[in-house]
Parts: sequence; structure tokens; C-alpha cells
Amino acid sequence: MAQGSGDALLDQLRARLAPAEWPLPLERLPKGTALVGGAVRDGLLDRLQDQPDLDLVVPTDAIALTRSLAQDLRGTCVVLDAERSIARLVVGGWTVDIARQDGADIEDDLWRRDFRLNAIAVSLQPWGQLWDPTGGLTDIQKGSLTAVSEANLTDDPLRLLRGLRLVAEIPLMISSQTMGWIERHAARLPEAAPERILTELQRLVRGEHADAAIATLKNVPLLRPWAAEGQPPAPADTEGLSKEEAAVALPLARLTALISDDGMVQLRASRALRQRCERLRFWQLRTGQTPESLQEHERMRLHDELGQDLPAIALQLPMAEKGIWLRRWRDADDPLFHPRAPIDGNSILKTLEIEPGPLLGRLLHHLKLEHAFGRLKTPSEAVEEAKRFLTRESDAL
Repeated sequence: MAQGSGDALLDQLRARLAPAEWPLPLERLPKGTALVGGAVRDGLLDRLQDQPDLDLVVPTDAIALTRSLAQDLRGTCVVLDAERSIARLVVGGWTVDIARQDGADIEDDLWRRDFRLNAIAVSLQPWGQLWDPTGGLTDIQKGSLTAVSEANLTDDPLRLLRGLRLVAEIPLMISSQTMGWIERHAARLPEAAPERILTELQRLVRGEHADAAIATLKNVPLLRPWAAEGQPPAPADTEGLSKEEAAVALPLARLTALISDDGMVQLRASRALRQRCERLRFWQLRTGQTPESLQEHERMRLHDELGQDLPAIALQLPMAEKGIWLRRWRDADDPLFHPRAPIDGNSILKTLEIEPGPLLGRLLHHLKLEHAFGRLKTPSEAVEEAKRFLTRESDAL
């Protein structure tokens, strides 16, 4: 949390923000430029990333300024909102959003923002003034999430979900009044662009405190138009997974539990993400806690389809079985957990002089299955089994 006040607080914030390391020299910014939003909040909380996203408010035409900076700094300018004069500068791996001041002064602008801890600004040109008209510093000290006003939440209904995303990322308690506003206006979330909703959800499920946010989310009808009926994994379910494995498995399992397959389509998820969620949901329902009861061809298909997402289904397994699955999955040479034929298609074509086509596909699938369950180990064994398979296929005609 932020400590100190006045000059000491500003010195601490500047040290954490380290503007000298930004790809955007402060002297290139017009007088009256202020840094607002997440970077200020996270600087005060001492949770800044190495390359934090920067949000600047300027008293001039933000789009013209961004285009000029992009040209001079060899970056890229993306216009985000022409009417409100908001643009994005991408330079040196950094993202800098630049917006024209909304209101007569910076305090007017801050009063239009979503939550009080996001309504704090620090002057960049010149450096040295901190604005906190709504009480955001107090909220940061208390660990509270308080909306600036009810109207500010409904002006952009995505803010209703953003509050829970912040709870997932930062240990915060939502004030009772703000929670009441979120519940009252939950049905308005679909007014926001579906892509923006999905982006917030993807950040939420990756949050360090996502379990608390999801518990609240399950009791508020924000996601009703897209909701699934799944049960998100519990914190204890990650036992046995490495930090890196959990960082992939948990968000996927959470998202699959929250959003239905149709919901993913409506939120315009990428085809790859939709397929990952669909496959995980299918195998969660198909296996339950007894995947060993699957027939051989189903078991191989499970590992074939899930691939690198297998730890997401391992979350639901009993600990003893989960440990076995994870050990085998971590072994890249395990023939069942990483199914593959012991001989490639080109070798089969050359050795047995058969034509490419459906028959070759069936043969390779058969060899992969035999290899997965230990009945084939070497290429020569695979060739002999291929001959037997082709004889059986020929006799069946």
C-alpha cells in the first residue's frame, strides 16, 4: 500500500514509476499533461509491471499529439475514439493511451472516472502535483473499491464488470453501496461491446485473487446472458501443479465454468479459445472423476485433443490420480499422454507402397492407438502391424 504523504509520497511514486525508463520523454509532452488511472494506482500499491500501460490526459488534441509522437519516436498511432480524442501510442513494446482532458480541468476529468482508486492523477509536465478529489488514496489504504458515482458506472456498463476484475487482481472489498449499484444495473452489461467484456473476463480469471471475485460474480447476474453451469475449480484443486502449469490451467478452467459455448460465440472469442473451452467442457463432463473407465480409443482421443491443456482437466481428479496424470503428462515421451504413431506416414508409404488417402489415415490412427497402450514400441514392430492391418482391411472388402 502507499505510505507517507505530500512530497515523500510523490518521491516514492516517481521512484516506482521510473519515467526515465519510459520510451516517451516527458519533455515531449505538453504542459498540463497528467498520468492517471491504473499506473498511478499500481504505483501507489507497489505492484507495477516492468512495462506498465500508461494512461495520459492532455489539455490539447490527443490524436494529433499521438500521431506526432509516433512519427518522431518511430512508434504506431491507433485512434481509439475520434469523437472524444483518444489515441494509443505503441512504441518500444510499451502502450501509452493519450486522451484529451474531459472537463474544464484535471479534477473535472477525475470526477468522471469509474472507481475512486482509479481517479488519482499525477502531473508529468511539470512533475510534482498529485490530484485525488474523490478519496482514492483513502480507498487504497483501506483496501476498498468504491465507485465515484452510480451514474459513472452506468455511463459505461463495462465498469460493472471491471470492478470485479479489479477485485480479482487486487485484494479489495467492494463497498456495500457500490455492490448495490452493480447488482441494480447488472442487466446493462450487454450494452458494452462483447470483445471488451471478454477481455475483462480473461483478465479476471487470471487474477491472483480470482476466486473471491468469481464467488461474487456467481451471485450477481452480470453474466446471465452467457453463463455456463459449471463449477469453477477450488484453490485446493491446484495442489500438485507447478506455478506455470496452474497459470495456464486455472484461467481456462475458470472461464469454461463461467461462460457457455454459445456465450463464447456471442462474446466473439477467437476460434482457438472457443475450441479449448469446448474440448475441456466435453471431457470434464465425459470423464468426471473416473477417466480410467473410458475405452481405449476415447482415452487416446482425450489426450490427443487436450494436449497442453490436460492440467485443466487434471484439476478435477482425486489427488493420487492427478499426481500420476501430471507425471505422465510432463514426460514428452509418454505414448498415451502424447499420442503419436511409432512410424511416420511417409515411411509407411515407401515401405508398404500404398497410396495416400483415408486408408492411410485409418492405419496411422491404429498404429498410434497400439503404441499408446504399449503394444507397439519400435518402427519395425509398427511395419509388421501395418501389414497385418492392411491384410485385415483387404479381407474385409
